[in-house]
Amino acid sequence: VQLQASGGGLVQAGGSLRLSCAASGRISRINGMAWYRQAPGKQRELVATFTMDGSTNYADSVKGRFTISRDNVLNTAWLQMNSLKPEDTAVYYCYVQYGLGSFAWGKGTLVTVSS
Repeated sequence: VQLQASGGGLVQAGGSLRLSCAASGRISRINGMAWYRQAPGKQRELVATFTMDGSTNYADSVKGRFTISRDNVLNTAWLQMNSLKPEDTAVYYCYVQYGLGSFAWGKGTLVTVSS
């Protein structure tokens, strides 16, 4: 399974970006997809998750600003990021859990928010 993430870039504070993550390969069933991020000098943290039953969860720091969505047919997830803040600057990684306990990480896409 391979994950292709895209959509990162440079944006001013208050702006928006939309990240996408497409999963390809031999995927029997995707159980959940998620976005993580890692800022310079910090640990990787969970940003948002989308489970198979359609439920979503968000880190407190992004609630009300970020929205995760997915297309089960296309095996693609998106992260709509609005009202971006400089502290959102990080490399964003998509993550997929599939089959019986398997998982994969995308390579990451850099989001830079200028003040």
